[in-house]
Amino acid sequence: MPDLTPQAILSIWAGLQPPDTYSAAQWGMALFCAFLIGVSKAGVKGLGMLAIPMMAYAFGGKASTGLVLPMLMAGDLFAVWYYHRHANWLSLLHFLPWAAVGVVAGVVFGVRIPADAFERSMGVIIFGSVLALLWWDRRKRAPVKNKGWFPGVLGLTAGFGTMVGNLAGPFANLYFMAMQLPKNAFIGTAAWFYLVLNWFKLPFHIWSWKTVNAQGLPLSLWTLPALVLGLFVGVRLVGHIQDLHYRRFILFMTALGGVLLWFR
Repeated sequence: MPDLTPQAILSIWAGLQPPDTYSAAQWGMALFCAFLIGVSKAGVKGLGMLAIPMMAYAFGGKASTGLVLPMLMAGDLFAVWYYHRHANWLSLLHFLPWAAVGVVAGVVFGVRIPADAFERSMGVIIFGSVLALLWWDRRKRAPVKNKGWFPGVLGLTAGFGTMVGNLAGPFANLYFMAMQLPKNAFIGTAAWFYLVLNWFKLPFHIWSWKTVNAQGLPLSLWTLPALVLGLFVGVRLVGHIQDLHYRRFILFMTALGGVLLWFR
């Protein structure tokens, strides 16, 4: 595996020319969201959900998906390299094919709808994510069999959500929690899931939606220092954040993001 240390990721950034087509407010939003994504990819799950509506608000729903994707991919590489976890491949094999189908459905959906409807669909998915997490928090965490409708429904939803708005997280986390994976296996399996899924999405963003392009890619790459800083902070925090109030705060902010997208 190539060198994926934070120093190696930063070396990609060296020598790039920052694009001058974005406002100072957009740059600030992109850097802050990259930081949140870094913290999330380091293991503090949930913070990445805040970055999605914020980027959509600053850059537009569909365009923001292409700007965020390279940030996510860089974070995925670090997560797989850093934790050295052995993924639960059985769970992945039950889940990933359904997620891939959901991605293709999201591609078709995104091509056929106008920008304002696209952003509202992201808001609906965000609300659905919040409801799914609330439902999981309130129910008894009984084991769920890794077959039947459960991986199919959540896999399709995660795949569709990740293509439409990089919103696979809540549904993927719900699935892995239902499998009752140990903490280390949970982090490692999720890291591999996002790595594979985001690389699978990349060709669609380049050639179908054209949202990963020469105009936006430099901005995504220039946010790498903020993302690396988030990775360092996240590694420090991952073992300490277990507070119920924090989780409620994340759910509240995620729902607020859905409101902003719906009424934008």
